[in-house]
Amino acid sequence: MNKTALLVAVQAALNGEWDKSHNIAQDYSDTTANWIHAVLHKIEGDVWNSKYWYARTAGKNYEDFSDATAELKAIQNHLNQT
Repeated sequence: MNKTALLVAVQAALNGEWDKSHNIAQDYSDTTANWIHAVLHKIEGDVWNSKYWYARTAGKNYEDFSDATAELKAIQNHLNQT
């Protein structure tokens, strides 16, 4: 996991820079990157693809958060605590 890059990806997503965030998340295959990837597809409205990525997050689910911004902030907090 590249904590710095994933924090950049989360901040980009929070800033509405979906492509930048997606490109960073795609470069990594750890569970946190997969979680970011899942949220991005949730934001995009691609439910099937989002659920695919949630399945690769080790315990996170599509239904866990109804608000993508709150979920991105949860990811940010998780990264800052690791």
